[in-house]
Amino acid sequence: MTVSFDVNTYIEQLSKLVNIDCGSANTQGIAKVADVLVPMFEQIGFNVTRHTVHRDAGPCLEITNKPNAERYDVMLCGHMDTVFPDGTVATRPLTFDSEKIYGPGVTDMKSGILSAWYALQMLSAEQRDKLSIVVALNCDEEIGSRYSREWVESLARKSKKVLVCEASRANGNLIRSRKGNAKYELTFHGVASHAGSALQDGVSAIYELSHWSLAIKDMVNLETGTTMNVGTVEGGVAVNVVPDYAKAIVDLRFWNNEEAEAIHCKLEHMANSPFEEGATVEVKRLAFKPAMIPTQATEQMIEMVSSEADKLNLVYDWENAGGGSDGNFTANVGTPTLDGFGPSGAGLHSDKEYLLIDSIKPRLDLLVNVLNRL
Repeated sequence: MTVSFDVNTYIEQLSKLVNIDCGSANTQGIAKVADVLVPMFEQIGFNVTRHTVHRDAGPCLEITNKPNAERYDVMLCGHMDTVFPDGTVATRPLTFDSEKIYGPGVTDMKSGILSAWYALQMLSAEQRDKLSIVVALNCDEEIGSRYSREWVESLARKSKKVLVCEASRANGNLIRSRKGNAKYELTFHGVASHAGSALQDGVSAIYELSHWSLAIKDMVNLETGTTMNVGTVEGGVAVNVVPDYAKAIVDLRFWNNEEAEAIHCKLEHMANSPFEEGATVEVKRLAFKPAMIPTQATEQMIEMVSSEADKLNLVYDWENAGGGSDGNFTANVGTPTLDGFGPSGAGLHSDKEYLLIDSIKPRLDLLVNVLNRL
């Protein structure tokens, strides 16, 4: 089965996916997105299996043309959730002008999912019969795939190559590597007392947090690309009370997985030796994605994809991205992974998010040609 591409039809189909509130915690919204996608993939001859990976998560979709395959030639990877709260669609549903399409998740990454659907149809019947393909659409990528990671990794281990259909950059760049990232919750406990008459009896949780903030600043290594940021803090109840509670959320980004593990160990060691006598500290790693680092096999894929992009006269380059995706996980299990096979856009995670209309068909053609080469 082959289809022709019409941009107006594409936008109409995209609106059905975008105009559903489907933040990571909105399991019903993610299920509604799945309800739209399941019959679309089934009507083009693919088998769809819904997976419930956790009671607090929406469904994940495993989509394949070879349901009994032990190995897949290629895995296409994407996610159905967004970062946006309920009610976002009501205030800014999908809209478009002559150049751009706007809306929550239009680029990150409903357009990538839709382009994957089109690409599979544009393969010849012979090619689809040759290739063993699996499409993995998860429910919680925007919160670090905390529930679906093992499922994503299990499919990647069965696949020879992974193409992540996250958006290409607005300048056309594809993604060859991604930083790893982790989120930490640091909780500080002290002893409350009156700040005027009994200051000496108190232990300030905020002072302890302050020591940690400076220590974390000293862990930053711009030469190796390891960055840490104390992003949010809270604590204290009144100006005349020594605070017995404080909390900080810390962001860690890195290229070197061993360096990230060393930092993790250092934070745990610091928790056992607080700066302020009488203080206690709890370190909780909320999320973790290993760095996505190219291998020799990945470099060979880059050469192949570049040759196909050149044939299409695309404007592109290969980028080392600071943000993570499920490609971090698929690469970490040893499967050659490249990212950015969706249409181009920018403004992700904000009300400025947009998709470049002129990029939709060329990037779709690239994905089809790469699949044919596989």
